Amino acid sequence: MDEKAADMRSFGKGGQQGLPLFEANDRDKKEAYRRKVKSIKQAVVLTGAFTFLSIWGAFGTEIRAVFSDAPTVELDEAASWASSEIRPGRLSASEAEKLFLSVPSPSSALKTSRDFSDVPHLGGSPADFEQAKSILKIFQDELGISHGSKIPLFDAGSVESQTSTLGIVNATAPRAWIDTYYPILNTPLERELQVIGEDGTVAWNADVEEVGDVADPAGKFAKTIGAWHGLSKAGDVTGKLVYVNYGSKEDFDDLAAKGVNLTGTIAIARYGYLFRGLKVKGAQEAGAIGCVIYSDPRDDGSVTIANGYAPYPAGPARNPSSVQRGSVQFLSKYPGDPSTPGYPAYPNATREDSLNIPSIPSLPISWNNAQKLLEEIPNFNYALDGTQSNRNIRLKNDVDVKVTPIWNTMAVIPGHVKQEIVLLGCHRDAWVLGAADPTSGTAAIVEIVKGLGTLMKKGWKPLRTLVIASWDAEEIGLVGSTEYGEDFHDFLRDHVVAYLNVDVATKGSRFQLGGSPSLGHLLRQAAIDIPHPTKANRTLWDARKDSGPLTGPKATNLLGRSVEEIGADHYAEQLLMEEFAKPDSLNIRPLGSGSDYTVFLQRIGIASSDEGFGGTYTDPVYHYHSVYDSQRFQELYSDPGFVRHVAVAKHLGLVTLRLLQPPLLPLNTTQYALELGTYLEKVKTSASELSVDADFSGLEKAIISVQDASQELDRVKAKAVKRLEKAIEDLEKHKKRHCTHSRWAKPANWVRKMFGVHKHHEHRHHDAAAAPRLGRAAADRTPAAVEEDGFDKHKLPKRVRRVMKAAQAVIAINKKLSSFERGFINSEGIKDREWYRNLVVAPGKWTGYGATTFPALSEAIEIEKNATLVEHEIQRLRIQLVHLADKLQS
Repeated sequence: MDEKAADMRSFGKGGQQGLPLFEANDRDKKEAYRRKVKSIKQAVVLTGAFTFLSIWGAFGTEIRAVFSDAPTVELDEAASWASSEIRPGRLSASEAEKLFLSVPSPSSALKTSRDFSDVPHLGGSPADFEQAKSILKIFQDELGISHGSKIPLFDAGSVESQTSTLGIVNATAPRAWIDTYYPILNTPLERELQVIGEDGTVAWNADVEEVGDVADPAGKFAKTIGAWHGLSKAGDVTGKLVYVNYGSKEDFDDLAAKGVNLTGTIAIARYGYLFRGLKVKGAQEAGAIGCVIYSDPRDDGSVTIANGYAPYPAGPARNPSSVQRGSVQFLSKYPGDPSTPGYPAYPNATREDSLNIPSIPSLPISWNNAQKLLEEIPNFNYALDGTQSNRNIRLKNDVDVKVTPIWNTMAVIPGHVKQEIVLLGCHRDAWVLGAADPTSGTAAIVEIVKGLGTLMKKGWKPLRTLVIASWDAEEIGLVGSTEYGEDFHDFLRDHVVAYLNVDVATKGSRFQLGGSPSLGHLLRQAAIDIPHPTKANRTLWDARKDSGPLTGPKATNLLGRSVEEIGADHYAEQLLMEEFAKPDSLNIRPLGSGSDYTVFLQRIGIASSDEGFGGTYTDPVYHYHSVYDSQRFQELYSDPGFVRHVAVAKHLGLVTLRLLQPPLLPLNTTQYALELGTYLEKVKTSASELSVDADFSGLEKAIISVQDASQELDRVKAKAVKRLEKAIEDLEKHKKRHCTHSRWAKPANWVRKMFGVHKHHEHRHHDAAAAPRLGRAAADRTPAAVEEDGFDKHKLPKRVRRVMKAAQAVIAINKKLSSFERGFINSEGIKDREWYRNLVVAPGKWTGYGATTFPALSEAIEIEKNATLVEHEIQRLRIQLVHLADKLQS
């Protein structure tokens, strides 16, 4: 205990006026003590009273208006008064950014990649648990968190787990822990794929596993995790084989229109164009009894064996024995644990019958095996005509289904404003080694954590709180993030201002950005501020147009489009958005599903983003979910020098800082409001093309009302920022005149409570009874409630009143900004998939990955073709947007 602290502990415990007892003749000592206490009181009062001032000074980076139609607002960087007198040595925002960007390095990212892609680590496996602990140690080491004698490992639903998250708003120091959820998962057992001769004997027996190649050290793990579909149905079926192209809804509709009956058949589909689980769903609903899915070189662009490229690992073309594993959950129905839809998978959770997994067996197979099977179809030429194989095909899929623990590793860096949280996440589990998916993302996250740790060592503390998550079991069905989102739905809704996701940081040459339009300007500007990883005098933003280094003839698929438009198989799934949602004016595409942002964006209504380098038709073929998603492929082909890993880390870290730092949240609601008009035009076009008669005038007026309300909020924001800056600058000039305890203590307490700032010694007791209440105090502190603390604002100096009023206005504006997308959330959800509640954007019902805008309305038009339902969805969306406009104006 230091001298001042000891003196302060004595203060108030006895004696006249709360002073310690002194001998009557010890006046000199008594007077010296009085002076010392007065000095301490003034220091404490100054620290508290200028809590917000210090926040502004330390984090007051340039706040630029990011509104396309709003005036630009620029504020000076850290105010001159905020440097030495209030927070000596504290980094300004620009200094923090500069220091942060100096930290991520290729050598460090390379080490992380090698460390985390050295062994298979399927979600829920022992190796996965070891990596959960490894990430925990990195968080602890880099953020200055004590390891303790026991691993902070908590069962979901326990008091410890609940208070770890709900107590985030009361945290005064960084901390980290592991939450354990208990979903139902499966793993592969015996699998067979055979051609049955006319005499009933086996004419051909496929090797259903991948074949390793010693040229890539990863090859030794080819059979460690079998080639199977996660959450697939066990079964043993025999039937004729029918080619169904991509297995899309359009493909099955086309077959039905031609009179093809698939009842009792086994469908063979190629990967790409839509989520694999929906291929199985389509086959199941068409009457098929089984489904096999293969990787077709026609979707690999120019880089094929036919074009003269050697197969990996000898060259950049597809290894024909490679197999794409993957979940066949019906992602567009609901993600997460199949047995606990809408609520968390606690150890003792009540389990329901799963409605989002197949009822027919399926297997992923290699191109080598697919060629053999397709030869069984007479005169096969890829025509979608329903021709059946001459001989029967037997498909056997045996799986082990059980409740399996998974582990989310979490870390918190507390900010000054504790009720506002930025959430940053990447999943950790992989189908095999996962050097790209997701270890490249993990490497980027680790670089960000190292950068933030470096800032903290310099005394930096964010304005807002940051939570960092290493999600588990994403590959099985976005399980770890979904269970967390379902577990803490209300807390996340009330406190998280944005979710930033990275999954595959790099697997090719082209930088891709997806996200909420409200984040668009922030994402773009950060990309402009980061240099291009491989080309001089260009930026990361320019890398969105990059192509791979390999050339060759452009292959064409059966849809008549060049593969450049569709991309390679793995990239086609992400680029399906091209079919359903054009880029907004910022060239940042809306998010559907396929990664961990889903629960935050689609169910809770939190602005979200996703990013990474993807492949093009001239890139080496990335072996998605294969053993050849390996460290060798990353170092040789995907990112030689690991410069793209670093570029993603710098960009995502910069976006994180720019969400954490400024007093006014950099969320652009007007950009989103304008996009609503674009979404409506798309819906109107679909209705016209399908001859669906509907009146959109009321919905159009509602959209205009949101646009008008948002633009008015822009004007209010501009004035509020200027008013706050002016009030603080004016107060700082006079702070030495107003530092007496009687005039400052209570308003200082008001500032702390309005911004959710606690003094370091203020720790709340975390017990089971208190857990549900944790996190509410700051958010619930209305001006009236704060005034109950017993001071009359009208008797305060006018400059103090101005700061308090201006700060209160900024808090109110931030609440409107962060809750904007909550205005799209409807508790009834979307027809047939009520888990999804966002009426403005959702994964396509029959695509899974790509975004469908105005999903309930679009599907009423394009899928249901029901005029009554269309009118219902128009009115539902109209009412939702009218309420949103009212909230913006309130």
